[in-house]
Amino acid sequence: MDPLALLLDSLDVTLPVFVMVFVGYLLRRTRMVDHRFVTTASHLVFHGSMPVMIFLSIIAADLDATLNPRMLGFFAIATLASFLLSWGWAHRRVAVADRSACIQGAFRGNCGIVGLALAAGMYGDAGLSTGGLLLGVVILTYNAFSVIALTHYQAGHHGAWRNVLGHILRNPLILAVLTALPLAAMNLSLPGWLEASGSYFASLTLPLALLCVGATLSLRALKRSGWITVETSLIKMVAIPVLATGSAWLVGFEGRELGVMFLFFASPTAAAAFVMAKAMGGNAVLTANIIALTTLMASVTITLGAFGLQMIGVI
Repeated sequence: MDPLALLLDSLDVTLPVFVMVFVGYLLRRTRMVDHRFVTTASHLVFHGSMPVMIFLSIIAADLDATLNPRMLGFFAIATLASFLLSWGWAHRRVAVADRSACIQGAFRGNCGIVGLALAAGMYGDAGLSTGGLLLGVVILTYNAFSVIALTHYQAGHHGAWRNVLGHILRNPLILAVLTALPLAAMNLSLPGWLEASGSYFASLTLPLALLCVGATLSLRALKRSGWITVETSLIKMVAIPVLATGSAWLVGFEGRELGVMFLFFASPTAAAAFVMAKAMGGNAVLTANIIALTTLMASVTITLGAFGLQMIGVI
């Protein structure tokens, strides 16, 4: 086993994703894209192309090979454990006003964009299918746990549970998974022209989404952040991926399933955390700083993590 070859393989998976993020940052800095573009493109990805991509990847999948209730259950339990770990750390180390931002920043990963792109890069269509099924668990758990943290530490949001339940039930990604699963189970396929058209539209998703992630990075805001941002980012990018992936391996996961779960656990903090913090009275500036730092760290931590897991032969 050649370590250099494995490192280059890991870079082949991770670098294209983070190059696209960097390109998005440069486009914003050179004013080739602006806030309006990012808002419109993000809306298009979330409500249009990403649901189509997930739908097509699931109906094309072999569910016997990709649908593993044990994996979905483990990921949900690991997410709960990550949430509780983040809460316990924030309770001991962070001022009350900043706790909800740090809790979200430490456990809520950008699985729908970065994680899914990395899964596709490492495992192709099989990675997309596995990641698409995991996204259903991600959306439910991340939104629910974020609301718990924000509601606990912020006043005046006692109706948040009803609101988030409505958002979950109307979430385009959840609807895509629920629509695709019965079609995949019945081995139904789309007409060729419709599948090709959908594939063209779905192919917009990952490059456009990654450009938007890069265009929202703010290094100026990051420079103003303190130790809280650094500590939260280390928990998100180092502690949680190590603990969660190690636990998954200890209970018997390996290969593609362990690899995709690692990529999801190791994803940088989701941009959706900023939106929710701003809407529910959390510290949105601190959340933005955590998103920026974890995104910058991800190119190193995910590459090294994937390299290490390949070196020991578990993914």
